[in-house]
Amino acid sequence: MTKDKIKQAYIEHILDKGTQPESVYAFSKKLKIKEAAFYEEYTSFPQIESEIWKGFFLDTITTAQDEEVYGEYSVREKVLAFFYTWVEVLKQNRSFILKSYEGFQKPVYMKRNIQLTDFKVAFYDYINELVLEARETKEIEQRPLPQITQRYPDLFWGKTLFILDFWINDTSKAFEKTDTMIEKSVNTAFDLLGRSPLDSLFDLGKFLFHNRRI
Repeated sequence: MTKDKIKQAYIEHILDKGTQPESVYAFSKKLKIKEAAFYEEYTSFPQIESEIWKGFFLDTITTAQDEEVYGEYSVREKVLAFFYTWVEVLKQNRSFILKSYEGFQKPVYMKRNIQLTDFKVAFYDYINELVLEARETKEIEQRPLPQITQRYPDLFWGKTLFILDFWINDTSKAFEKTDTMIEKSVNTAFDLLGRSPLDSLFDLGKFLFHNRRI
């Protein structure tokens, strides 16, 4: 209960004051809890934000997977569903997110932000499963160099941060441009990661090499 109380009070403080609390001591005093009780749950204010961002992610997954058709989706469609749903969750919390975003190092897709640590760990677990599924369904090609394949989750995390940054700055009605960007970005990613003429060319070259005349 103390953990949820601290997190909710922190969100309300950010929304009301527009900045982080002055200190853990002052924040704890306002909550009428001992400072030690705060540190039993969190080590810092950024850690609270990290858990909040992870919460947005978990809400997104729950909402997306609760759709009856989700299990029938291709991996490409699951990723699209994730991003569309994620943006809807973000919309419901935009005021807090804008304030949290102000404290990020920019550009977000090139910097490490402690506020996104827990979200990133959970996202990688999720996307790794989808990448494995996509390999099985041949939506993603298994490249001969493992170093390339291992970077696929990094690609999707980068897109996640790019989408966040785009949405933050999107001034279109109902954030319509963000929806368009999600569609084009995800489809481009799967087009690049799927089988391409270069893969066919590589297969041909490998065949000719193994069947060359000696």
